[in-house]
Amino acid sequence: MPKRLSLPFRIGIIGCGNISNNYFQHLRQFPDFIRIVACADLDLARARAKAAEHGIARGCTTGELLADPGIDLVLNLTLPATHAAVNLAILKAGKHAYCEKPFSLTYQEGLCIVREAGKRKLRLGCAPDTVLGGGIQTCRKLIDDGAIGRPFAATANLLSPGHELWHPSPEFYYKAGGGPIFDMGPYYLTALVTMLGPVKEVQSSAKKTFKERVITSQPLAGKKIKVDVPTHLTGIVEFAKGATATLTMSFDVHGHHMPLLEIYGTEGTLQCPDPNTFDGEVLLLRKGRTEWESIPLTHSGEVGRGIGLADMADAIHRGRPHRADGGMGLHVVEAMEAFHTSARLGKKIVLKSTCRQPQALPAGLKAGQLH
Repeated sequence: MPKRLSLPFRIGIIGCGNISNNYFQHLRQFPDFIRIVACADLDLARARAKAAEHGIARGCTTGELLADPGIDLVLNLTLPATHAAVNLAILKAGKHAYCEKPFSLTYQEGLCIVREAGKRKLRLGCAPDTVLGGGIQTCRKLIDDGAIGRPFAATANLLSPGHELWHPSPEFYYKAGGGPIFDMGPYYLTALVTMLGPVKEVQSSAKKTFKERVITSQPLAGKKIKVDVPTHLTGIVEFAKGATATLTMSFDVHGHHMPLLEIYGTEGTLQCPDPNTFDGEVLLLRKGRTEWESIPLTHSGEVGRGIGLADMADAIHRGRPHRADGGMGLHVVEAMEAFHTSARLGKKIVLKSTCRQPQALPAGLKAGQLH
């Protein structure tokens, strides 16, 4: 069994792409829980440059990072297609693993990771941890406090015109592991699971509206992308506790007036902020009233990517469950995969997995606090 570790945990990061800057910046909010000591990348020069930029002790190869006995927990920021292989390598090196979303590209490869972690008595964590920000945590508290009565339905909508309009290298969004459900679905589904509990079954319809996309962003403007995955998916999600949600994920919509995320209860309606953010306005319409109330955030909205990692380190130290855990990450992957399977087979898919609904954070915490 891995030894009991003292705080702060020593963290290594694998993958020094664009998203890493967000983690480097916001992980500084949690010096009592974590300390980054190394970062690695396939491009060693990039790893060393990133280490110098953020004041990290060293940039190194992935092999060197995994062989370092002084690293307790590894943050996996590689491309989605390599998440599973890198997670397994981290576990086999005897270290706890926390991964960017999605947890894996298929339920089966994710299940292998969970079993490996269980065998080695190591922890797994998975983004998104936006659900631990002030916006969704305030919504969770309102639901738990009965502000909308019993939640019975929800709607979630990610409707965009596609990443080729702005992303410098958007091609992978239209390949296996991409598409709107695997790219943005984790934010919406993880928020729904956080507020409503695990998913029971999924039914959906999907299409590729355009077989080819043209990049208009620099530096690849004019390059054509062959689309390999559905880019518009609409589905019904049934939750184990009885609520039902409609979910639409699209890279084909030029504009809309749909809410991003709303929860409907027997005593009112809750309009949630963008689940891809840590803050945002929370609106509540109570039964019998006609005007929405703007609800002050009960939790800090000033946190950023990495709060889930800090919570995981604290949870390992204290021997409690962590909130952004691998079980929920795997459950969300199965739900997303079920969207594609249901659309292909034309039938409802009952999920094999379930997960623990994460415990709500205590209200009133400031940025950098966990308890």
